[in-house]
Amino acid sequence: MKKASYLVILIVLVMACKKPYNPPAITGNGSYLVVEGVINTGADSTIIKLSRTVNVSNNTTTNPVLNAIVTVENDQNTAFPLTEGANGNYVSGGLNLDNSRTYRLRIKTPDNKQYLSDLVPVKITPPIDSVGYNIITVPDTGLQLYANTHDPKNNTRYYRWDFSENWQFSAKYPSHYIADGAIRQRRFNELITVCYTNDVSSDVVLASSAKLRQDLIYQAPVEFIRFTSEKLEDEYTILLHEYALTPDAYNFWVNLRKNTEELGSIFDAQPSQLQGNIHCLTNPAEPVIGYVSACTVSSKRIFIYNSNLPAWTAAYPYQCSLDTTGRGSGVSIGDLMANPQIYYILDGFDTPTFPSKYTFTSRECADCTIRGTRTPPPFWK
Repeated sequence: MKKASYLVILIVLVMACKKPYNPPAITGNGSYLVVEGVINTGADSTIIKLSRTVNVSNNTTTNPVLNAIVTVENDQNTAFPLTEGANGNYVSGGLNLDNSRTYRLRIKTPDNKQYLSDLVPVKITPPIDSVGYNIITVPDTGLQLYANTHDPKNNTRYYRWDFSENWQFSAKYPSHYIADGAIRQRRFNELITVCYTNDVSSDVVLASSAKLRQDLIYQAPVEFIRFTSEKLEDEYTILLHEYALTPDAYNFWVNLRKNTEELGSIFDAQPSQLQGNIHCLTNPAEPVIGYVSACTVSSKRIFIYNSNLPAWTAAYPYQCSLDTTGRGSGVSIGDLMANPQIYYILDGFDTPTFPSKYTFTSRECADCTIRGTRTPPPFWK
């Protein structure tokens, strides 16, 4: 019994001696080129994004490379220039390239550094068979979106997906009135209750059929949406893009996923050096992050409606409360008129035609345009 008591005391003392370890963020002098995108040899656009790495301690998280010269080349040195767009994106319309040739990317940055990727063969991406979802309750509740695809010729084997998503959401409270010199009802084009917003994927989504007899991918997980997400509040759509990969490209993306998404516990994979296929010609010792592939791209869009889901309730991102002029906070009608950027008027009451009291709330609880736009995307159903 005494031994057990000593053991308990020892455990308590050891736990009491624990101190949090918060090492300083590692900083470095290097600002390495990051290349994202694929050479789309089909009729869709080719978009290559250039940026440079930033230190974890920096306040900025993006560092786009502007004013670069980006060119697609084939194995006969025929060049297909890209046009600079916004935020470090370099774009070309459908290139419709010869899929029997090999291709690479040549980059010249404003500091006169030159970069060149290896020549890679073109992979023909099979169509996406379907995009669907399952309702999940364990270990978390929500929607698990998945992709089905196959290659009847058994030539693909290695797949990657990314996506863009759009959804409709609502403000916590509908604002029917506006302070515009006087308090009046909002016109239709002034309503700020229903909005639309969007996002793009950030995780590395991969699948392989290399160990299977058939080149078939069934219900590959693409995205998980929790049941409290505003994405599921009304209407949601996802546009999925599929890319066929070479084995080397697949291995690069596997290592990238391990280094960015699977670290954090003693049981996770250890960090490894990313071996891409892009090289700095000006300084061969300089690391370059990225892997350039050439392929056709397959896409498929689906819509998901809240009416087809369980009775889930979205969690609103702000703490919201209501008040009435002349009560509680002591806000008057004059205050509403003098501070329309602070007080958002929901309803007027006590007289049918000319209300003398109004219910109001804060902007974030009544104005959806601070997080989205009133204009639906052109493909919205």
